Amino acid sequence: MSPKPQRPTQAEREEMARLLPVPAERDLPGRRHQLLKDHLVREIRHNTDAATARPRTRYRRRLAFMAIPLAAGAMALALATGGVLDQHSTAGPGSAMASGPSARGTSATPAAVLLDRIATVAAAKPAPAVRDDQYVYIASTIAFSIQDDGPTSPMRLDKLHKRQVWLSVDGSRPGLLREHGQSIPVGTDTGEGAVVSEGGASAKPVTPDHTPTLNNPTYRYLESLPTNPDTLLKKIYDETKGAGPGPDQEAFVTIGDLLREQLAPPKISAALYKAAAKIPGITVVNDAVDAAGRHGIAIARVHEGERTEWIFDKHTLEFLGERSVMIKDTPWGKKGQINATTAVLSRSVTDKPGQTHSRAS
Repeated sequence: MSPKPQRPTQAEREEMARLLPVPAERDLPGRRHQLLKDHLVREIRHNTDAATARPRTRYRRRLAFMAIPLAAGAMALALATGGVLDQHSTAGPGSAMASGPSARGTSATPAAVLLDRIATVAAAKPAPAVRDDQYVYIASTIAFSIQDDGPTSPMRLDKLHKRQVWLSVDGSRPGLLREHGQSIPVGTDTGEGAVVSEGGASAKPVTPDHTPTLNNPTYRYLESLPTNPDTLLKKIYDETKGAGPGPDQEAFVTIGDLLREQLAPPKISAALYKAAAKIPGITVVNDAVDAAGRHGIAIARVHEGERTEWIFDKHTLEFLGERSVMIKDTPWGKKGQINATTAVLSRSVTDKPGQTHSRAS
């Protein structure tokens, strides 16, 4: 009998995929094709009537690395991480570069140390009392890359604008999205043409249109996630397998999405940060700027010439926003080109869509 053939590894499959000719129906550069896919996924999530909503991408991008002398950069990181610094890796990727949740660094990198500090701060916050009939409210300033003349046209950054979203705590009621002067029902199957009032009522009975997932969660779903970082990271890799540009980048982006436009219980937020520390290739950017002009320190990851960053306040370690930039010329973007910038301005729990302040307890 001939020996049993070995199945190719993930790295070998990815290499073979790069060498194969691109199918005729997918004649766009890989990055641009992924952006178009993300436009569709995001719109399905936020509006069952896609014709009424403006397309937008999932955030998978970040900020340009600002040149800081090595000594000054090391001092800034030491301040943010409580004085703990890895002398062998002040701004480089983690020591483990294999893909998947089992990849581990052999020492505490600056990014891992910083994320541990951020997780400690997050875990210390009081858990909010949240009812099923309430809404998670997020107000942001954002700008994404758009294409004016179809999928083959050059991409440019849209104008900064305000975005407000109200998401049902348990997913059983329609929420509301306000953006570009429009008010759009979101989160449930309200049907084409259904009207959602700011009290949450719709023109027909409300029925959930999905089972919550990591990429389409509710607050109640987030409450159910494991708090063990290893278990949580494995779940993220398992549920996003085959999606996005690669397993590590997709895991990083998935966690970033949960940080940006959701409200997670403190223990879950801490677990997400600790899980992110285990993703290969994360680094620290010592000075990053969000869409509101606020400077902070960032956790970053580079993929295909694009730097994706999560920006935190240097003193409080609160999450501020995200930004992405091309750090080298590619077929889909020039070095220095900003692909997205965001800033979270307000995050609370309200009694109804349209309400912008939490009800007093």
